[in-house]
Amino acid sequence: MYFGGYGYHGTSFEQTYRCYPASFIEKPQIESGDKIIMPPSALDRLASLHIDYPMLFELRNNAAERESHCGVLEFIAEEGMIYMPYWMMENLLLQEGDFVQVKNVTLPKGTYVKLQPHTKDFLDISNPKAILETTLRNYSCLTTGDSIMVAYNNKKYYIDIVETKPSHAISIIETDCEVDFAPPLDYKEPERPAAPAPSKGPAQVEEGPAEDEPKFNPFTGVGRRLDGKPSKNPLIPASTSVSVGKQSAVTNGKGTPSAASTSQSARQTQGKLVFGSNANRTPKEKQKEAPKDAKQEQPPKEEPKFQAFSGKKYSLRG
Repeated sequence: MYFGGYGYHGTSFEQTYRCYPASFIEKPQIESGDKIIMPPSALDRLASLHIDYPMLFELRNNAAERESHCGVLEFIAEEGMIYMPYWMMENLLLQEGDFVQVKNVTLPKGTYVKLQPHTKDFLDISNPKAILETTLRNYSCLTTGDSIMVAYNNKKYYIDIVETKPSHAISIIETDCEVDFAPPLDYKEPERPAAPAPSKGPAQVEEGPAEDEPKFNPFTGVGRRLDGKPSKNPLIPASTSVSVGKQSAVTNGKGTPSAASTSQSARQTQGKLVFGSNANRTPKEKQKEAPKDAKQEQPPKEEPKFQAFSGKKYSLRG
């Protein structure tokens, strides 16, 4: 007879037991595998049947419609009770003392299994492949949808069975099985940096601050004479010469001077340095004011002339 794709030879073994975790029997070693502890009466029943070895069983929780598969370690449990790993009870949604149906089954040898760790911490182990191979030696079968527990370095790692081939439940005893890993459940792909937005009109952006920059004004210093006397015609800064020129132009009724007039004055005075407000005056105005300046620039007759080396002399002898 065949049920659900699995072969049951002769009269099959099927019994309902109350389940309890391994801590109730002081057998903590079964937590690192998938084997259960059954009562001695189960061994007598299985021995009388023509079953395949190793002994594999299907566990079913009819109330929650969950199933899994396991092997058997010993037949020392009390009658009517079985002990199983706690992680297996969690997969079947069983509580202490709940009823579970046990049925012997024959599973095909596995050729492929896909695993998915719950956390990225499992990948941080120095050699996860070796740890997984050592742990799976304590397992006799794997079922799609189960979560197995891998204990390493005083820490428990849970791994989901995502896919198994050639069936949804396989035997992994004395078989070469290909193992593949899916990304952990808490894995997040690194976010790609956003591309910088293209700049709009760099030339237009630079025009704004260029207008606010102060213009360069040459010859804005103060003139000083070599003989130490104060200058009679102090220099006027170039920034003020523009305003003086404008005021003279407005008073004359000619308006703002044009660029042509300034260029002509520059050509006429080419080769000479003109300071102050005299830079914006026409040649005619300069000729009119020339005699006045000449009169003012004539030194007074009463002032003594500058005489060099007119100090007192001293000898080193005293």
